[in-house]
Amino acid sequence: MEGDAAHHLGRVLRAERGQLYELSDGHRVCLARVEDIKRDRIDFALVEDLPASLPTRQTTLLLSVVKFEAFEFALEKATELGVAAIVPLAAARSEKALLAAASKRAPRWKKILLEASQQSRRLRFPALAPLAKPEAAFSSQPAGGLRLLLSERPDAALLRSFLEGQNSAPASPATLAIGPEGGWTDAELQSAERHGFPEASLGQLILRTETAVIAALASLNYAFSGKESK
Repeated sequence: MEGDAAHHLGRVLRAERGQLYELSDGHRVCLARVEDIKRDRIDFALVEDLPASLPTRQTTLLLSVVKFEAFEFALEKATELGVAAIVPLAAARSEKALLAAASKRAPRWKKILLEASQQSRRLRFPALAPLAKPEAAFSSQPAGGLRLLLSERPDAALLRSFLEGQNSAPASPATLAIGPEGGWTDAELQSAERHGFPEASLGQLILRTETAVIAALASLNYAFSGKESK
């Protein structure tokens, strides 16, 4: 192990020779023993492979950019809840100053994804796509699977009803779109409908974006785990 990860493990966490750690290269997980510690390098001896698996269903989160503290909290929790990819959206009601600064935040966001993956013992961290307009993000999603757009409109069907009636194969993808503070514009809702994203509601209460991320992904995981275990 080299670079920042080695420095953090050796200097901050004060790793010692003989200690055991779980290491992942994104494809497998191994139990490894610390053999030697240098300033920015740690040598390990691999002890044994450990069981590891990827989620059967790959979930993509289309997440509108909101205030960075809330957005980064949402990135962390989405990672812990197992999303495979995250696409930041430049929604019409996203603050323009935040959109202008988004590209400069990408390295920080990738670090958050990495650290959240390590904390939750994921095999690999989610892919982070470049900032995209909703129309482009809606149209670029793979065919098949479940597509949903969270909506505050009173006539939107409950998310629960979509998940209860969900008959797609366990390995098919899922894509969830979550809007900014102030909600989606009519044009964005129409675009979503054209690209096969029905509106779904989390109920009568209006949730903050980061709260909606947790509630919706937890609901998807609960619904999918029952189907995938059959």
